[in-house]
Amino acid sequence: MGRLRRVRPTLAAGAALCVVMALPGQAAAGTPSPYAFDGRAMPVDGARNTVDSVKLTPGSTYKSSLARGGKVYYQLQLDGRETVYVSATAVPGLDAKVVYGDGVEVSLQDANGNRCDSGDARFGTSQSPRPITAWAVRAVGPAENRCKVAGTYYVVVERNSDPGSSTETWDTELRVVSEPGVAKSASTTPPESWNSASPTPPTGTRAERRGGTGFNDARALRTGVWGDRIEPGQTLFYRVPVDWGQQISASAELGSASGGRSEFVASALVMSLSNPVRARLDDVDTAYDGQQKTTTLDPLAPVAYENRYSPIDGVAGTRFAGWYYLSVHLNPKVAPQFGKGPLDLTLRVNVDGAAKSGPAYVGRARPADQFSVTGQDKDAAVRGDTAAGDGSGDGGSGGNRDGMKLVAAGGFGAGSVLLLVLGVWTLIGRRRAAASAAAAASDSAAASGSAPASQYGPPPAW
Repeated sequence: MGRLRRVRPTLAAGAALCVVMALPGQAAAGTPSPYAFDGRAMPVDGARNTVDSVKLTPGSTYKSSLARGGKVYYQLQLDGRETVYVSATAVPGLDAKVVYGDGVEVSLQDANGNRCDSGDARFGTSQSPRPITAWAVRAVGPAENRCKVAGTYYVVVERNSDPGSSTETWDTELRVVSEPGVAKSASTTPPESWNSASPTPPTGTRAERRGGTGFNDARALRTGVWGDRIEPGQTLFYRVPVDWGQQISASAELGSASGGRSEFVASALVMSLSNPVRARLDDVDTAYDGQQKTTTLDPLAPVAYENRYSPIDGVAGTRFAGWYYLSVHLNPKVAPQFGKGPLDLTLRVNVDGAAKSGPAYVGRARPADQFSVTGQDKDAAVRGDTAAGDGSGDGGSGGNRDGMKLVAAGGFGAGSVLLLVLGVWTLIGRRRAAASAAAAASDSAAASGSAPASQYGPPPAW
């Protein structure tokens, strides 16, 4: 027993060490992450068939994975009133090898295998690993003739791989968003024309705002000139509130390099625009030869409900108000030519037009306020909050503050675990002491021939 009492604390100490090492951010300290996943995302495994598929719920975010050449299924139970959007963000590793046709495809199917909708995302000419997002929709409305009934639907996520790409598994983030129906019949006629002239980009002194590394920590921007630094292989995310009737435009300028070779890198800087359900609306890129280069998004239609009926993807995507996301990626091939250090990045963002009233929705979106711009959203854009709500504002210090929060959280977490283990040790020690004392009293009573104390009495005072 003496040997056992010495071993147990040792095992407990080892368990405590394992728990501390497993705390978020501890084991991966110093390892850069290519994407900031939603900290509340529920882990799920995609099934190889519909029978074993896990149910997803509108308004929720999930973390899953996708093997090379893999095809997985998830399940949805939908009513006959809501339009539901599903996006899948695929995140290859920083050192992954991707080629032109590599990508991810998402489709929504009914219980009879009929496809409601599908979409895909590819790496294209940049052939550079970065987060990419595909999406699909199950739409309900007067212009829809399929997938309208309530029942079981399936989300199918498939990884498209070309020869020569890496074989490792990609992490994926799934997001399911529900849009309610409208109170009265809205127009089903898409706009035939709008002001498609390229707007004059804003000028003036740029303000520093550090981008996030995913939709979940994207930095809020408003109309203005914004500065950042971007490293080869990095993807930075920003978000802009765009209300009903408003029109967004943006450009990204990569600053000149101080040295480097005379060669150029094709598709060096890639900029993408996504709507509130993470559907990609447009992406543009530019080559880089060490001189400053700018790439500009094509003008999009002002946000309107009836845009969804347009055959043009970029127009159809501007179907609701909310946060629109800009992502900017710098090809890692820039590093061998112009150095591994970060380059200056300037974003010029315009939100034109007066805000208008939106459609009269029946019910609430899931998540709530998904398709609107609130006063809090406007304030967040003024301050420069991240989507995680850190409120760090201008000056580019948000990353440092986020880092301090993680360090503090990890420190408090480790301390809490150690205190818990110490408390357990103390409790065990007191229990043993009480048990030993009771056993000694029983032995003494037996030796004297007297009856032992009652077996049931008040618990010992620990």
